[in-house]
Amino acid sequence: MKRHINKLLLLGGFALALSSCDDNSWNDKLPGFEEPEPSQVESIDYTLTANDYKLVAANSANKALAGSDKAKALAAVGTQGYFSEEIPAADYIPGLLNDYKFQYFTLENGSAMNITYRTATALPEEIKAIAAAEKYAVDEADYQSVWKSDEDYTLSFAPSHTAARSIPGILKAKFPDAVADDYVIVNYNTSDTDPVFNTPDEPAFELSDVLGSISKGDNVEINGYVAAVSTQGPVVVDASGSVFAYQPTGNSALKVGDQVTMDATIDSYNYGFQVKRNTEVTVKGTQTVTYPAAKTWTGTEVDQFVADAMASGAAPISPVYSKFTGKVKVDGNYINISLDGTTVQLSPYGASDAVKAALTDGATVTLEGYAMAIASKGKFLNIIVTKVGDTGFNTLAAAAASRAVVTVPSVNENAIYKFDGSEWAAAPSTVILSHADYQAMGQSHDNFSGDVPSNYMPIMLKNRFPYADTDDTMFVAYYYYDSNSKATTTRCDQYLYNGSEWTLNDGVVTETAQFVKSNGKWNYDPSMVITLPSGRGVAISTLYFQTCVDWVRNNVTDGAAYISSYGNNEYYCGTSAYQGNVDMRPGSAKEAYAGYASMSDDEVMALMKKRFETEVMPGALAILHSDMKPIDGIDVTVTINFYYYTADRKTLPATVVYEVTAPATFTFVSCTWND
Repeated sequence: MKRHINKLLLLGGFALALSSCDDNSWNDKLPGFEEPEPSQVESIDYTLTANDYKLVAANSANKALAGSDKAKALAAVGTQGYFSEEIPAADYIPGLLNDYKFQYFTLENGSAMNITYRTATALPEEIKAIAAAEKYAVDEADYQSVWKSDEDYTLSFAPSHTAARSIPGILKAKFPDAVADDYVIVNYNTSDTDPVFNTPDEPAFELSDVLGSISKGDNVEINGYVAAVSTQGPVVVDASGSVFAYQPTGNSALKVGDQVTMDATIDSYNYGFQVKRNTEVTVKGTQTVTYPAAKTWTGTEVDQFVADAMASGAAPISPVYSKFTGKVKVDGNYINISLDGTTVQLSPYGASDAVKAALTDGATVTLEGYAMAIASKGKFLNIIVTKVGDTGFNTLAAAAASRAVVTVPSVNENAIYKFDGSEWAAAPSTVILSHADYQAMGQSHDNFSGDVPSNYMPIMLKNRFPYADTDDTMFVAYYYYDSNSKATTTRCDQYLYNGSEWTLNDGVVTETAQFVKSNGKWNYDPSMVITLPSGRGVAISTLYFQTCVDWVRNNVTDGAAYISSYGNNEYYCGTSAYQGNVDMRPGSAKEAYAGYASMSDDEVMALMKKRFETEVMPGALAILHSDMKPIDGIDVTVTINFYYYTADRKTLPATVVYEVTAPATFTFVSCTWND
């Protein structure tokens, strides 16, 4: 703690107060004598103590301010030793400073204190999102899908079919409308042992796991099944994804459900992945095909999908099982479907005669299939149709011969998965307690109830992550039973590793704010001084001046005309994020903006200065300091030290001052370049 205070002055005043009346009684006998009072106008840096927080909570003015609605929150400041959103420091520290029990109560008007205090801020958004996550228990149908049989399966993941590899596909099918940053808590069984089925004469067909991560030019061995057919080729699906196979050998004989192998080279056409033409296909057997839940598209989603695909030509699309509703238009051999909310039309690709017959001109239809390519520079989205209305066009193959169901020893686990906008994956830096964890922590049920979880989590994390690095973070989710509400809810906390221990992040941070005494009262005074050094790559100067440039672009009529092609400097008022200064060269301004041609150099400079002072910098401050507002009895100001570049190639310092006259409103006071 630093205290910029004249301790000798304080001690002298104290000694004077201790002197006897008799020793100084003659003073008041002298004509015109007035005993001088010590001055205590000071600037002090001070950190609140535990006792100070108690004084904040007990202060009568603060109690009146809090009222009955916030009485408990105010009391908590005294016991917990930090402020909160309900009891903000800016509003309640003045009560402490005005309290005669506070040690610096006697400081005079004009004194300032930079108070360092603790306050609870908003915790990471992930905490709320994880606590609110949907729950999904992997069911029997899911395990059947994973093991690719409705009888030859086990109710568990295993080394050959791991949870990490299988769950993303399950979630993608179960949550087709998921959006980026969605979380799901998944409950499942897992085993260290693979089941052993009664082996038939021929080995079981094992799907490959390559199509979910292909790139153009890859040579891959595909074990998959035909999910949809067209006159130009099938859609082939493996354990991780799908691809369109363009005119493979024997295409006309392929049918839905065929198990096929392909030694293929991945190519692309019309922004979609495809297997190169004439790739040899070998049919190994047949299986039942179950389509995933179709993604239902809005017009806006279609537009975005097409735009993203065209923008990332190096990363083509894979077939997406989709559902659309639109109006059919038949023009000769061409069939297109108009969709609401988008100019992109749906175009059935390689449609069979049966599909064409179901798409009559003028009809409004709902159809499903694999959206797999984009044609005519984004005008058409190609789809291999599998269904129109209630009519399906692919005959599903019979299921393979069934075999005996087996069981394996397994354990029940929980895991948290996060959607990134396209794929599900295990949420990073996130754990959730499972049955074994609760048992190890002495809980009779798979939840906490009454016990303080933070007593257990540091130990669990230290055991689970023995090689954690300093500043590592981890979100920990768990179930908690509230005996009052009789409800079990999901909770989530964040823990931080300090190099030796995991500690709970309770959201409490340390902040410093300025308070000034005026007219006998202390008040929060957020006045600030900002220094913007000149030069390239100075972060703070770049931030403020780029905000100025962006303000000109967004708020000035024809603002873009003032801005360079690089987008980091402008000549409406001269701010340059590139140089970290204000360019006051009228010649450069005239070269950049033709509208200055009829003005003299002095007129250009005067206009640019005025714009900087009264428009652009105030606009930037309103963006960067939107929370600033006036305070009664205090002139809240922002002082900016900056540099400007002159016509004679000199870089000179200047200081501009603004007063906060309304919320996020900065009124020009003065600038030294006018002196």
